[in-house]
Amino acid sequence: MLLLPHHARMCSLLPISKRSIPKAPSSHRLFLFSSCSTRVFSRSQPLLPLVNVVAPKRASSSVNHSKARAFRIVPHFVPQIQSRHYIVNNKSSKMAPQLDGYFKQVDEMAGSFIKRLADAVAIPSVSADPGLRPKVVEMGKFLEKELKALGATVELRELGKQPDHPEVDLPPVILGRYGNDPNKRTILVYGHYDVQPASKEDGWNTDPFALSVDEESGRMYGRGSTDDKGPVLGWINAIEAHQKAGIEFPVNLLMCFEGMEEYGSEGLDDLIKAEADKWFKDADAVCISDNYWLGTEKPCLTYGLRGCSYYKITVSGPGADLHSGVFGGTVTEPMTDLVSLLGTLVDNKGKIKIEGIDDLVAPLTEEEKALFPNIAFTMDDIYESLGSKTTIFNNKEQILMARWRYPSLSIHGIEGAFSGTGAKTVIPACVSGKFSIRTVPNMELEEVDKLVFAHIDREWERLGSNNTLKRELMHAGKWWVASPKHWNFSAASKAVQQVFGTEPDFTREGGSIPVTLTFEQATKKNVLLLPMGSSTDGAHSINEKLDKRNYIEGTKLLGAYLHYVAVEPQV
Repeated sequence: MLLLPHHARMCSLLPISKRSIPKAPSSHRLFLFSSCSTRVFSRSQPLLPLVNVVAPKRASSSVNHSKARAFRIVPHFVPQIQSRHYIVNNKSSKMAPQLDGYFKQVDEMAGSFIKRLADAVAIPSVSADPGLRPKVVEMGKFLEKELKALGATVELRELGKQPDHPEVDLPPVILGRYGNDPNKRTILVYGHYDVQPASKEDGWNTDPFALSVDEESGRMYGRGSTDDKGPVLGWINAIEAHQKAGIEFPVNLLMCFEGMEEYGSEGLDDLIKAEADKWFKDADAVCISDNYWLGTEKPCLTYGLRGCSYYKITVSGPGADLHSGVFGGTVTEPMTDLVSLLGTLVDNKGKIKIEGIDDLVAPLTEEEKALFPNIAFTMDDIYESLGSKTTIFNNKEQILMARWRYPSLSIHGIEGAFSGTGAKTVIPACVSGKFSIRTVPNMELEEVDKLVFAHIDREWERLGSNNTLKRELMHAGKWWVASPKHWNFSAASKAVQQVFGTEPDFTREGGSIPVTLTFEQATKKNVLLLPMGSSTDGAHSINEKLDKRNYIEGTKLLGAYLHYVAVEPQV
């Protein structure tokens, strides 16, 4: 099935009679349908090569017109329209890429692409666990092998020791290059090959490190399937599909795949800055696939992210854990102090109780407010993602603003306390509470830190505890906003329409990808977020999954994007 190569904003199709064909102005092309090909005439170009044709689809009572694409190749139907003509208003200086051969090849290779994902998921590349560092390195070498087998140039860049675990080496950054044609544009893509911790005991229905495919639903369960091994492999799949189909790769592709994203991207910022005028110097634009659709049906392009400042509060007292039957009621318990402190940070309606935080947030304008009602998102979408109806707000506009353009504070857990099954009557000697603040324009990170620490110090003083307090910033990444009108986004929009038959939503995202801002500042190029997965994938959660549709069609999308970005006018 092939879409009309030009989307609705590029052209309009107007049926006309054969006798009434006007002289085509230079900004128009005349398409004469004949068999399965079209000859293209214009006033400025007497004859152009043949291009693929699409025929109007006949109405059928079995077709869902709300989702069906408007045009399909129907070879047996073409003779019936040989006498019809169309004028296409073409605002682009170049024809849209013809991608049916590439799409067909991706479909034929779907099984091998899923096998590649299964092989990657089987490697427990958990960056947060120093004991699994060899597995993270193994995953990096897996990518190196896959890329070299396709003819890419690959370098593994070592980053040194891990700051908080100096006995452990940081995993290497995989730098790749496919193509070195000075006549082509160069696109830099980023992804990460490390994953969040996972175990069957956490509540997974299947082994998190064995890709489990539900053939009925098309869901593929496994840690890292959507975050971010699936999207990373999508780029490799795209290269291989082009090779197997005998189609020239449209751009020079630079790749940067890291192994510490889930643990603060230690060492990556310095490498990007150092390589900005070296490995990355030829980049014309940057593309990152490490986020998700807003819902489950309509793709989106993301132009903004919240930042993340992650904090740790530690309260210590006794020299060792104590028996509550012996010492309960006689000692100032660190856990009691910690819970009291955590309770002062945020209320159960999401209101941040740290004085001064709200004053740092950019005010909502009427122009911005008007964008939210048109986003393809419903309350049912978030209910499905949550698996409940426990939302703070009951309308989509407030939900989207709370997710995208306002800060939030979340308490993540307590370290040092008993958390196993059963009952253990212990008073922990030292406990640490962890929480983060998702930041938005115009919150400067240093100002946020000052307000957070001042709040904790005030609340600690009010407690009057004789325990010891330590508060620290574990890591931080700033918020990011780009221009969705850039040609990088325009190309991606056309690719989405080619693959999915619909215009994408332009969205911001509540999550954080700190490297986005680093790439923008270091390369001084536009950065696009082009997601593969959907909102129900459950990244970081139990039963993380990637739908087959998103993986295979997503591979098509990544390749289509490269074709469109290769020719999109830089305006």
